Amino acid sequence: MDRIVETKLWNVDKNVEDLESCSQVVDAAHLIREGELVAFPTETVYGLGANAFSDEAVEKIYHAKGRPSDNPLIVHIGDMDQLHEVAREVPEMAYPLIERFWPGPLTLLLPKAEKIATQVTKLDTVGVRMPDHPLALALIRAARVPIAAPSANRSGRPSPTMAEHVRQDLDGRIAAILDGGETGVGVESTVLDLTVSPPMILRPGGITREQLHEVLGDVAIDPAFEAKAEHVPRSPGMKYTHYAPQGELWLVDGSPEQAQKKMEELIREAKANGLSTGVLATDETIGAWRKNGLVDAVLSCGSRQDPSSIAQLLYARLREFDDLGIQYMVGETFPKQGLGMAVMNRLEKAAGGRIISV
Repeated sequence: MDRIVETKLWNVDKNVEDLESCSQVVDAAHLIREGELVAFPTETVYGLGANAFSDEAVEKIYHAKGRPSDNPLIVHIGDMDQLHEVAREVPEMAYPLIERFWPGPLTLLLPKAEKIATQVTKLDTVGVRMPDHPLALALIRAARVPIAAPSANRSGRPSPTMAEHVRQDLDGRIAAILDGGETGVGVESTVLDLTVSPPMILRPGGITREQLHEVLGDVAIDPAFEAKAEHVPRSPGMKYTHYAPQGELWLVDGSPEQAQKKMEELIREAKANGLSTGVLATDETIGAWRKNGLVDAVLSCGSRQDPSSIAQLLYARLREFDDLGIQYMVGETFPKQGLGMAVMNRLEKAAGGRIISV
């Protein structure tokens, strides 16, 4: 990207009574309407926003991120009126989901309205959600247009859960960053295709299959989670390596004892090859790793008893390994139930499919 700009960093107190009138939000909304890019926090990760009705504005997202142009974007709305500007039609089954999960980390794939910029998606469907973050909602409402927004990081990198992560990746490439503190959920939204029967999860995320089942009954899972390059992705996260640290990450799947033994073996081999090493551990295993002194860096991504803590910390920990210059990492795996499905989806993509079963 040849265009270098001065990126403004605005710290915003999300507890301000009228965020839409806050000067930083007003200025950010003006930038959106003028076709510029603004990063902003949601309850999942930081998003990189552009006017969803402007092809020229949305095109800037792909250039700033280095994102493949066939990777569709999600459109964020601030109220139900905008839903009908974004979607050509809304099926009846969408409304109980909206009542239960919006605002929140659920993206619905719906027939695309004509007003949506072609650059948002080349398909006849569009992903739309209403984020559960006061600053995100204030920005969208102040901008008075739906905002197309993928995660605010360079393509392939771990998604940003803090404004500093955005600055590291996109400083000089975007107009502004709204700093609203650390995000909560940590992994991106669940993408649910409502144009098929039964509805199908295209990307696991902050709303679990079990929660969706309570509302809809039967919910399918797209087998194309492991889609190859020739497949046309219908949702973000279905194609390409994502969420990856700069070093090489391997996952080891097995019983705690067998996994620990294999991970130690891999670490010794990496150290013998002169690589700096790290372990992505959990609260339950970090003590043993620190005690044996085998690795250069040990970080916990949360507790196995609390998958939400792992979802929240995962990306930040992968970025910490980069900050420490770690070249080779091993990590644990998790059961693919509840939020564990989203966690493992992100881990498997961060590892580029490098998984050893023992």
